[in-house]
Amino acid sequence: MAQGTAPPAAGGGGGGVFSTPAAVATTPPGTPRAAAAPPPLPSGHYAVELYFDPALENQVLKAWNALARRQLSSRLIDTASRPHLPLLHLPAAALPDPLRLAPALRALASRIDPLPLALSSLASPPSSLDAGVLFLSPTPSAALLGLHAQLCELLRKDTGLEVPDGFRPDNWVPRCAVAVDVPRGRMAEAFCVLRELKLLPVSGYGMDIALVEVAPVVREVVSYPLGGSGGVGAD
Repeated sequence: MAQGTAPPAAGGGGGGVFSTPAAVATTPPGTPRAAAAPPPLPSGHYAVELYFDPALENQVLKAWNALARRQLSSRLIDTASRPHLPLLHLPAAALPDPLRLAPALRALASRIDPLPLALSSLASPPSSLDAGVLFLSPTPSAALLGLHAQLCELLRKDTGLEVPDGFRPDNWVPRCAVAVDVPRGRMAEAFCVLRELKLLPVSGYGMDIALVEVAPVVREVVSYPLGGSGGVGAD
């Protein structure tokens, strides 16, 4: 995995949509700031993730590293995460044997071609402001929504697992995290740092479906390339 470093990135472009939250307090430049206590690490669950092609992944890493250099957010780097769109989260208690999902994920990946993606906007949902969450949103496409719907259907049919409410096809909002721990009062600064990078809009492909364990750090369990028969982590 390429975590925490941004090799020379392929071209993005300016002109993306930056949805800056209203009434976010900022600290004047040069004013000392007390270190904010980070929110608790998300833990105790598994995630099915859509990984990007290397060029798109590097563009997201560029954002992660820019925020880390400004001491605005480093949690995604520290937990060994990888740029992705989360397709599904499942509590660890619901999946005592994570490899139970491997056949369904392999079957899904084998019949879907690499998926065109366009990350076009930066936002933070109002309910997440205190948690310091920022994410890049892809332009919705029938192919992306179809992939997610097929995943949910496969899980119900092949494993009997219930899809959590927030990840059901009618509720799912695809997004790529760029920060999860921006300190209170520095959200506007983080938006400015990302705007200055002129990343958006940026296009690429979803290339792999992976199952990861999210504990204090992220551990990949299996991954399968879209359109291929190979895979990592399972027979």
